[in-house]
Amino acid sequence: MPLSAYAQQGTKVFNAETFKLDNGLEIVVIPNNRAPIVTHMVWYRVGAADETTGKSGIAHFMEHLMFKGSTGLAPGEFSKTVRSLGGNDNAFTSQDYTAYYQSIAVEHLEKVMTMEAGRMRGMAPPLEEVESERKVILEERRQRTDNNPQSRFSEQMGAALYVNHPYGTPIIGWFHEMEKLTWEDAKNFYDKWYGPNNAILVVSGAVTRQQVHEMAQRIYGSLQPITLPPRQRTISPPLHGQPKMILHHPAVRQPVVQRSYRVPSYRQNAKDSLALQVLEEIVGGGPTSRFYKSLVVDQKLATTVSLSYRAESWDDSILIVHAAPAPDIHPEKIEQAIESELRKLVKDGITEDELRDAKTSLQDAAIYARDSLSGPAMIFGYGLATGASVDDIEYWPDQIEKVSAQQILSVAQRYLDPDQKFDHPPVTGYLLPVIVQEEETKE
Repeated sequence: MPLSAYAQQGTKVFNAETFKLDNGLEIVVIPNNRAPIVTHMVWYRVGAADETTGKSGIAHFMEHLMFKGSTGLAPGEFSKTVRSLGGNDNAFTSQDYTAYYQSIAVEHLEKVMTMEAGRMRGMAPPLEEVESERKVILEERRQRTDNNPQSRFSEQMGAALYVNHPYGTPIIGWFHEMEKLTWEDAKNFYDKWYGPNNAILVVSGAVTRQQVHEMAQRIYGSLQPITLPPRQRTISPPLHGQPKMILHHPAVRQPVVQRSYRVPSYRQNAKDSLALQVLEEIVGGGPTSRFYKSLVVDQKLATTVSLSYRAESWDDSILIVHAAPAPDIHPEKIEQAIESELRKLVKDGITEDELRDAKTSLQDAAIYARDSLSGPAMIFGYGLATGASVDDIEYWPDQIEKVSAQQILSVAQRYLDPDQKFDHPPVTGYLLPVIVQEEETKE
């Protein structure tokens, strides 16, 4: 069943308007006249999971190089110009997409659109900037991952969960492969993926569809489409063990217990994904959630506990249970308590009161999101870049309303049952301090 079949034709959340240029550029306009400001975002349907084997980190490297010179702009001039106009800009890379954005006064939209179009097909950094930026990403890896035990823990958990799949490779890349990245690697990646027919332009703010259409046609319309390759991903084989990863580090002060599951993304299974989103709110959505009330308030085994699920993914997504043990509580006791709560869930399901409260909370959050300028642009970018439709996003509250208690019980039984054997079993991890044992002195 297509994803859009789950969208109910009720009231739209954002009232977005969409169109496509002849060169394939998809455009979404989200009018919001609360302030004379606009958010301009370009999302490319390519990320770290689309890298050539052995070239990890090239998608993130490419993101950096996009600021180092393009048609009509010297290295660093893009961001300098945005700041001089009173705006701000940035970019980010994920496994499945790369996004570039600017928030600025509406009268400067044409300027930032012209600069963004200039680097869509005209990136041209000097070679010395390429080498300099390669050193920057290596230092970023050292600071954010290699010197951060939580980041190293998360990286190794991902590698164990996504065996023989590109999601198991960190977005920033493996250090030994990053060291060897070249301008030729970056240029090949850029030429292969960066084009108007692989991009989504989202404009949110004090604009109309007609204004954006005229401007985008004039500025982006002349860019030629590229020949896009298929997105080919390797597939994880069935695995039969129950992996556990334990990392000791001297900088750890607060132990962590985590269990990571592979579950469907919205693109793969919209119905299951919607049920998982409601389950996330019921089981792990803050101080009123099941996990928190049981492990933190009643049993006093943990200081924090959460369950988080990410719907926006091209392939198998991830659901994470994360807890910090209370003082003197062994991680295994936390793990056992989590499994006990999951067994209750897969046996008894949820109550109608829990279901109604969760739906109301999620739907209210969607309505409140309309008040933001950048928020809606992010929501549409995340969704469209990972296979959702505009209607899926607009009518998401109606889709949530359709989720039943039986659906939530079903996904819990199929994906979270501690006593079930999975082809892709969850990974349990402990992040622990280094225990220094004093050597006994002998007389």
